[in-house]
Formats: sequence, structure tokens, C-alpha cells
Amino acid sequence: MASDDKSKTDSAALPPGEKECKRMDISTLLSPRSVIAELRATAKKQALQELAYRAAAASGVHERTIVDAVWEREKLGSTGLGGGIAIPHARLPGLTSLHGAFARLVTPIDFDAVDDRPVDLIFMLIAPEGAGADHLTALARVSRAMRDRTLVEKIRASSNADAIYALLTGFARPQAA
Repeated sequence: MASDDKSKTDSAALPPGEKECKRMDISTLLSPRSVIAELRATAKKQALQELAYRAAAASGVHERTIVDAVWEREKLGSTGLGGGIAIPHARLPGLTSLHGAFARLVTPIDFDAVDDRPVDLIFMLIAPEGAGADHLTALARVSRAMRDRTLVEKIRASSNADAIYALLTGFARPQAA
């Protein structure tokens, strides 16, 4: 009981939003339905539209709103990180929590990535307009996962959405204190 009281006290002492940041892992962003194992897209906008469709289903925000916000963010600079990976993201008014959608493309596409290589793994992230720290924490978690070569190789080798979901959500879960 004493340890329960301590954790409540520690959580209560954190700044607003900090509790969620410390516990955030990829499973808080994705659902099995938001993972596409074999996306057949031939262009960046087509891939973003399909991911926005999945994110819309999870978030309740209209697909067009998501595509427009992500496309505006892409105009500021590509979210193609290199190594065949992109993490398009945007903040949206009216959204109440963070959501993600993931796709493994059958054929890599041009994404204006920093290394000029085509992209075959895309993790879209949408966040509430005021989710500063949470948004950055989520981006950091996703980026860390996508930089793990072993994880990326396993994802690229899989054509099963449930398996990809398990790989992504099982990656480096934060340990309870």
C-alpha cells in the first residue's frame, strides 16, 4: 500500500502531461487496425492518404483534415529521415490524444528523404494542437524504434500486419519504476 501511495504522490507532483510522457510507448499510439503490412502506393501523397484513412478511423478526425495538416508539415521539410524511413506528423485542432498509423510499402517510393533514398516504412503521427511535450516524446519514441536496425529488418521481412504491430509495440517498452 505504501508503494501505491508513493507512486500516486510522484505522479501528482509531475507537471501536466509529464505523467503520460513518461509512460508513453508505441502501443499508446497504434492499434492493430492502423498497421498496413503491404501498402501498394506509387507516390508520397497516395501513401499519406492511406495512412490518414487509418488515422481517421482511430481518431475520429476527418481524413482530409489529416492529409491537409500532414501535407502542410511536409512543405516545411520532408519527414523522410533516411534509410528508407519516414515519420510524417502534424498537430491538429480538435484532436484529444495522439494517434499513429504505420505502413510497410511493397515498393519503396520517393519521399524527398534527406539521403535521397526511397522510403518503404512510414509511421504517421498526429497529435492535438497543444500537445507540445507529448508530441515530441512520441516522435522520439518512434524515431528511436525506427533507428533500431534489428527491428527494421524484422519489419521489412514481415508481410503480416499483426506481426508488425507486435514488433512495433514490443520495442523497448519503458520499464515501470
